[in-house]
Amino acid sequence: MRSSPSVILWDVMDTLVRDPFFTHVAPFFGLSFDELLSRKHPTAWGRFELGQLDEQALYTSFFRDGSAIDGPGLKRCMADAYAWIDGIEPLLRELTARDVPMHALSNYSEWYRLIDERLSLSEYVELSFISCRTGVRKPAREAYVGACAALQRAPEECLFIDDREHNCEAARAAGLVAVRFDGDLGALRNALTALGFLAR
Repeated sequence: MRSSPSVILWDVMDTLVRDPFFTHVAPFFGLSFDELLSRKHPTAWGRFELGQLDEQALYTSFFRDGSAIDGPGLKRCMADAYAWIDGIEPLLRELTARDVPMHALSNYSEWYRLIDERLSLSEYVELSFISCRTGVRKPAREAYVGACAALQRAPEECLFIDDREHNCEAARAAGLVAVRFDGDLGALRNALTALGFLAR
């Protein structure tokens, strides 16, 4: 008999917290978003998220042409912009009151600590599986099975929630239950209710 999910693994950026990269970083540099995409180094941020680059190395390699940037200013810009997705904090509070175990399974850098400083995310979600600490990024299979193994849960006992369908597809392929959150809080609540995490 297949087990029902009993723990939630949350993506963080653009699932729980708004990602400033898409809204604040280009204006910080005086660029359009398309210009930012064309100028940024293709792998630097991903390596930062894997813990392979420290902050200073990120700053010197942020742009593919090696242009100098105000790294501390960029960090402040992003720290000031972290904000809850509408309706998410009350939902996390409700789940916490129901003693639902929740962990982060997120691709992000050491700057996840800035999110926690600003929003106190860890009051609701244990910041357990952040790529800069685990050394693996979604949608790699190991990101999912490694989290399940660390929690001593079978994959089918874990619900994964993410805003990106390809990450959800990878989670399902690894045996987890997965729900894509596209910003429709009502649909998310319905899914959580159907799975028994919220009262009907």
